[in-house]
Amino acid sequence: MPHSSDAPRRSAEEQARLEASLTELFEQRICFNQVLGLKVVSMDPARFSMRFDMRPDLVGHYLHGRLHGGVISAVLDATAGNALVLAIAERHADESTPQVLHRFARVGTIDLRVDYLRQGLGRHFIASAEITRLGGRVASTLMKLHNDGGELIATGAAAYIVS
Repeated sequence: MPHSSDAPRRSAEEQARLEASLTELFEQRICFNQVLGLKVVSMDPARFSMRFDMRPDLVGHYLHGRLHGGVISAVLDATAGNALVLAIAERHADESTPQVLHRFARVGTIDLRVDYLRQGLGRHFIASAEITRLGGRVASTLMKLHNDGGELIATGAAAYIVS
């Protein structure tokens, strides 16, 4: 997300503090993300990504050991929501960490669509999200889930309330 060059930008120290706080929020303070085992891979605002390992409690089909479709949907939704918080932080690059974290409370899923393309097989998975529009009230995202072999397992599109 572009940032106005006229507005002051947070210091490098504050940016590091923000990224550490957001990582803690995404990985530890959002309990459901902990259940899923989500870990931040990239804090790049243009292509945020998270990783999780396959575990027996995430299996949806016990005979084939495939990832549960609900897990896929939840991971794509969580990844996109987290990406939005990062994009909002970038848009408001003059704000402190507590100010950005306060904005997180306003983000909520409005609509979510998932296309399941392949069986959810793999040792681990990478979910990525791209912000396609960040408006004042509504944001749109595109998401992808790949397995450890690089196969595209699912894609998603979602809309979020951000105000």
